Amino acid sequence: MTEAGEVTRLLKRWSDGDATALDSLTPLVYQELRKIAGKVFAREFGSHTLQPTALVHEVYVKLIGVNNDWESRAHFYALAARMMRRLLVNHAHGRKAAKRGGSALKLTFDDSRAAAADSEEDVLELDEALAALHECDPRKADVLELHYFGGLTHSELAAALSISESTAVRDLRVGRVWLHEFINDARGNV
Repeated sequence: MTEAGEVTRLLKRWSDGDATALDSLTPLVYQELRKIAGKVFAREFGSHTLQPTALVHEVYVKLIGVNNDWESRAHFYALAARMMRRLLVNHAHGRKAAKRGGSALKLTFDDSRAAAADSEEDVLELDEALAALHECDPRKADVLELHYFGGLTHSELAAALSISESTAVRDLRVGRVWLHEFINDARGNV
């Protein structure tokens, strides 16, 4: 059985009340969460106090506290992505407030797969842009959030959001362009 299949199987056993499944599940998901956090932090600029291990630990503690009927591995990591986003945004707000407008936690939206974004973006700007995109196209906002903050692949996005893989790819491409334009407009760059 693949690791993805094993994670799904263990999540379902855990949802069904098998406490021993959590013992087997923990090393599998914790390792994957560390990889995801590592990717997010690899795109970061500037110094900060939040470390990938702390982010993973906080997300993991929240995830195991959720009473959820886990549908799949993709469902689990989709929720993890949303939690990572919230924690990063809250951390950035806290840093900004602490420094009274000082530099906030910086992340670049441009990962190796991003074709449209080519500049460093502040996590607060990214959060604002995703919220604005969610107002006009919730699915594209979800696709971007889960891909960027959760590291979900095209096929995992499709499964998590009940869309086709080609739709996930198209939504990523169009959503990235939209975010790039929104952030540039917000910054006054035309």
